[in-house]
Amino acid sequence: MNMNENNQDLLTIAGKTYNSRLLVGSGKYRDLAQTREATDAAQAEIITVAIRRVNIGQDRNAPNLLDVLPPDQYTILPNTAGCYNAKDAVYTLQMARELLGGRNLVKLEVLGDEKTLFPHMPETLVAAEALVKDGFDVMVYCSDDPIQARLLEDIGCVAVMPLASLIGSGMGILNPWNLQLIIEQAKVPVLVDAGVGTASDAAIAMELGCDGVLMNSAIAGARDPVRMAGAMRLAVRAGREAFLAGRMPKRFAAVPSSPVAGKVA
Repeated sequence: MNMNENNQDLLTIAGKTYNSRLLVGSGKYRDLAQTREATDAAQAEIITVAIRRVNIGQDRNAPNLLDVLPPDQYTILPNTAGCYNAKDAVYTLQMARELLGGRNLVKLEVLGDEKTLFPHMPETLVAAEALVKDGFDVMVYCSDDPIQARLLEDIGCVAVMPLASLIGSGMGILNPWNLQLIIEQAKVPVLVDAGVGTASDAAIAMELGCDGVLMNSAIAGARDPVRMAGAMRLAVRAGREAFLAGRMPKRFAAVPSSPVAGKVA
């Protein structure tokens, strides 16, 4: 049985619950068959799709991702990867809503430049406000700035997704302190997005108190993507369990692990 199903520790986004706290991307795989294999190994329920790069019906003559990841089995999360201004991002997600039959859950990302792929926060805020007013449920890629995260939440975004490090870098969580500040203040789910490189990075994100982790390159770029997907599933689950259990306090002195009371002299 899935551990989350057993203890009912479910992830809720925009009023819908999910057993898995691992969200995965759908790009960079060898082919669509491997995409499906890795998704299954991850036991992911939310799959993000770059509308500008992946076919979900825009091109009837090309392979369609929805043939291997059908929307009646998965929550398809269209994203705006490749958009550098609010106008393009809003248009891209409006097109995605039409292709997906009116579904409103989307991932917004507006990039600042091609070198860093860092979020352009002024344009992100503009796009988020327009999308929320248009009835979208917006999950939003953002900087690890607690003030910006709060502004996005105040606009009405259903989840904030601060980067751990640069997209595709695999550098892991470079600023856990900022991430914790965002987690402590947030009233919506906080999911790490970008920078995860291996299973320990995912576990650390969850141990800090993140509600979930989204990744693509860390799985698709592994030597064995399907096996790595399974490792990430276990890491996210273990990190969540550790967070719920509560770690022991850190001390600046050794403490015997065995009882000393009543010991034989």
